[in-house]
Amino acid sequence: MVNLITILTHLEQSIVPLLTTLDSWSYILLFAVIFLETGMVVFPFLPGESLIFLASTMAATHSDALSIQILVPVFFVAAVIGDTVNFEIGRHLIRLPWLQRHLPQSKQQRAQQFFAKYGAKAVMFGRFVPLVRTFVPLSAGAAKMPQPTFAIWNLVGVGIWVSVGCSLGYFFGSISFVQNHLSLCFLGIMAAALIPATVVALIKTWQQRTTLNLK
Repeated sequence: MVNLITILTHLEQSIVPLLTTLDSWSYILLFAVIFLETGMVVFPFLPGESLIFLASTMAATHSDALSIQILVPVFFVAAVIGDTVNFEIGRHLIRLPWLQRHLPQSKQQRAQQFFAKYGAKAVMFGRFVPLVRTFVPLSAGAAKMPQPTFAIWNLVGVGIWVSVGCSLGYFFGSISFVQNHLSLCFLGIMAAALIPATVVALIKTWQQRTTLNLK
């Protein structure tokens, strides 16, 4: 725990030398995280947006450790491949006899109707919602959404997602205050990222207590 706090409060002295030492392996690790978040259903908790933003910020403050020109295609390809794998998993899972027996046809038909009507929007905009972006490709594949349609809108969604994330992160890292207080800014971003989850947890706790009191 102490070591983690030390790393977070001294990023220039810890993370930057590590990235420089890893060299091209840094991009491979970043590729793997984004691929796992989007391609493997069991890893929806991985921090996709935060990773893209922070890596792009690091590219602006320490271009010798990370290059934004390499990060953009790495993130884009990782997300596209991950979504495609996830889509194919959905297509094959729905064909399993066990799933066919236990999943009512009415639900399958509703899913197919949804993706026939809103599939393009769901694939493109679902990319911007944490957790949801992991399950949209899977659901689209299971709902038998045409693969070319999925591929086109997935490319559009991923392109916008990566472009926005990298641009915001790089611009943020270009601010002189951020360059001079990188560790402090990163800690602030991490704290801000925890706020929504904390609020949701507090609301759920309050609702549970209210329900118990009413009983």
